[in-house]
Amino acid sequence: MKLNFLSTSVVVLLAGFAFSCGGGEKTAETSTETATAEAAPVEVSLEDKYKDDPIYIKGLEKVKGSDCTGCHQVDRKLIGPAYADVAAKYENTEANVAMLAKKVIAGGVGVWGEIPMAAHPNLTEEDATDMVRYVLLLRK
Repeated sequence: MKLNFLSTSVVVLLAGFAFSCGGGEKTAETSTETATAEAAPVEVSLEDKYKDDPIYIKGLEKVKGSDCTGCHQVDRKLIGPAYADVAAKYENTEANVAMLAKKVIAGGVGVWGEIPMAAHPNLTEEDATDMVRYVLLLRK
């Protein structure tokens, strides 16, 4: 009889210990997960960042209607530099916008390597300027 009482007591104690330890672990895991989720910043693409900006919208429309995307992408180099790389190289100033718009129209070679950028003589200065303003927004 004493053995039965002792065995039952041990089982009850072990069960109580296991139950109390298990509950604490879940709370610690939940707290850690919550802290990690709050600390991780949400990465927004350049396209999403500027999708409502009128300069972005106007310039993107003109870029999509041109042959620019055959050589350039926003975040990745193709034949020419990524737009984000151009934006990183040139500060968004009126002088740089004017200079780059003229380069888009005239074409050129040497700044980004030996592959020439084709001239776009059919673009108006206004269209080229809108396109350059769009590109210079895309700084990472």
